[in-house]
Amino acid sequence: MKRKGVRKSKWLVNTVLAIICVIWAVPTFGLLVSSFRPAADILSTGWWNIFPHKEWTTVAQIELPRDTDLRGPISVEGMTYSDVQLREGVERDGQLLVWENRRQRLINVQEKEWAWISSFTTQNYETVLGGKQYKITMPDGSVKTEQGSGMSQSFWNTIAVTIPATVIPIFIASFAAYAFAWLRFPGRRTLFVVIIALLVVPLQVALIPILRDYTSLGLNGTYFGIWLAHTAFGLPLITYFMYTSISQLPKDIFESAFMDGATNFTIFSRLILPLSVPALASISIFQFLWVWNDYLVSLIFLGSQPEVQVMSMKIANLVGSRGNDWQLLTAAAFVSMLMPLTVFFALQRYFVRGMLGGSVKG
Repeated sequence: MKRKGVRKSKWLVNTVLAIICVIWAVPTFGLLVSSFRPAADILSTGWWNIFPHKEWTTVAQIELPRDTDLRGPISVEGMTYSDVQLREGVERDGQLLVWENRRQRLINVQEKEWAWISSFTTQNYETVLGGKQYKITMPDGSVKTEQGSGMSQSFWNTIAVTIPATVIPIFIASFAAYAFAWLRFPGRRTLFVVIIALLVVPLQVALIPILRDYTSLGLNGTYFGIWLAHTAFGLPLITYFMYTSISQLPKDIFESAFMDGATNFTIFSRLILPLSVPALASISIFQFLWVWNDYLVSLIFLGSQPEVQVMSMKIANLVGSRGNDWQLLTAAAFVSMLMPLTVFFALQRYFVRGMLGGSVKG
């Protein structure tokens, strides 16, 4: 009976996880497909039309007499229809009758046939990253010229912000976690309680006071300033996370190292860091994702000037100024997702181990 209960619980968990994966994967795949589709196709059909499907295809045309009165009943091959019906399309014997050109009295005869969309292009990414002018062929055949967004600079700006803002707080918090876990000094518990208390302080409370100090020190709008801001805001959570992992390491290891004459720095660099790789990888994923997708902190402390603008602000401006250019929004969104996905899949083998670190003693 116990085995049956375990199997049922595993089946339930796996089912829920599979549903979550599908919910996440379907729109992500649609975003990827749309980012490679021409603008005219995005405006006229959905991304799912790349798969084989049946759609109405014109197989013939019917030309009505020029003097046909469109305000009254319209006779088409012995059947009578109204102008409204022909505008919306009328099904007859597996065929669809719909206006092709109302003024010229042309009616399309359509049948359902298997079709799929196979037209793809890299122009969306070239436009988003390069910032050059591009032309869009609209569904009605007209051509529109637009200016590209030039997101490559924002991409490198985001990398320049995210990597140091991930490495610096994790490095400092690891030292602090080791000290709180294994060193004895006055005020240790009080300082740790203060750090835990900082977890519940809203981020927005500190923005204005810190901004005033940044302005007086000349740090506003600089990379160094944004690194300090992300480090300060990320330290409480990272310190607590690393403390839960480091505090569960076997005590015998440290006692043996001290007996061999190892210093605290040697223990930290030779023992703590190698044994804490899963925890470091897990918290690195969280910190990287938070900084990469951050909008508010970057806007306040870095600004929106093109030379320092990060991708979150660039995409927000893109939505505001080109809300109808879906081909650019999908390409820009997938470019912004590419780096976090790469980091996650590169470190995912450590992720579960790091999340469970410290949850079981012994």
